[in-house]
Amino acid sequence: MKFIISSTNLLKSLQTISGVVVSSNTLPILEYFLFEAKDNELKITASDQETTMSITVTPTMMEEGGAIAIPSKILLDTLKTYHDTPLTFITDPLTFAIEIVADNAKFKLSGQDPEDFPKMPALTNPASVNIKGEILVRGISKTIFGTGTDELRPEMTGVFFEFTEEKATLVSTDAHRIIRYRRPDVQSSETMSFIMPKKPLTQLKNTVPIDDTYVLIEYNVQNVRFTFNNVVLTSTLIEGRFPNYEAVIPRDNPNKLIIDRVALMTSIRRVSLFGNQSTHLIRFKIAGQVISLSAEDYDFQNEASEVLPCAYDGEDIEIGFNSKFLLEMLSNIDAPNVRIEMSTPNRAGLLIPETEENDPEDLLMLIMPVMM
Repeated sequence: MKFIISSTNLLKSLQTISGVVVSSNTLPILEYFLFEAKDNELKITASDQETTMSITVTPTMMEEGGAIAIPSKILLDTLKTYHDTPLTFITDPLTFAIEIVADNAKFKLSGQDPEDFPKMPALTNPASVNIKGEILVRGISKTIFGTGTDELRPEMTGVFFEFTEEKATLVSTDAHRIIRYRRPDVQSSETMSFIMPKKPLTQLKNTVPIDDTYVLIEYNVQNVRFTFNNVVLTSTLIEGRFPNYEAVIPRDNPNKLIIDRVALMTSIRRVSLFGNQSTHLIRFKIAGQVISLSAEDYDFQNEASEVLPCAYDGEDIEIGFNSKFLLEMLSNIDAPNVRIEMSTPNRAGLLIPETEENDPEDLLMLIMPVMM
């Protein structure tokens, strides 16, 4: 295999997929990039066995095709020392030796047999849907933080995707909260649903263009594939049934509070400093058009309280929440004001952004109360 490529172009391409690479003592090949040269195109792939990501680039010149696995770390570190320099790659298909020539420098390193590299799984008769990159990234960003970490409940460690003829829905939950993101402006000709692991979602969030670029999503029972521009990401899906989140969302919430989001976040952040750092309990006491936030830590005799104005419709209520969860949820809302809906102190509260009527985003966040 022999080709010439710009160091800047190659580095940018490798950085797009490098997040998939893992250090593995059991399978050292996972620390390599797979290079495949064919028909004047260079396909570069990274894999951790669960997630496989490839990008296709066009070299400046290609004389011979072929394939080889090149160690990722030393290649990335070398490319970072150059600024838009033509690099000539020459590989030996028998010994897997690699020679890189740049200006007056020459580098030699050992590659691996490309046949040892994990194969990208094929999708047989997949269901498919197209979605704009901007919408996909928004959906992932608004839900990924709410995923769980309990490996005994793997179906809660990823994000649930559902596409129907009416809408697209992304949901995450960790049993203490539910984050549901809906878009009625995204439809599919057939109903499809799957649970995506967190790692490939992070890769998508960081690489999918935030514009009108369409992303093709193809899915079968075991795998899902995302294709956009010159990039393809394939991931193994999480097995299991996602919790029936709709059954948990309370429908009758007579107590409704509207408050400035930033002011509430600032107050929670300040007051929670004086609360218990293991329970993160913060009390909401709402009466009239005023909300009183308070927290205490009896072990250190710390306590704090703060009063904020709000627009409130409902009966007086006192309810406890996890301040850490609240701050994370509020920071993932863009609207200036947020609506908090409640019923009783022992039932979940809902956080809903106050947006314009024609806003295509439908974001709902549920948080379970903390017993006081």
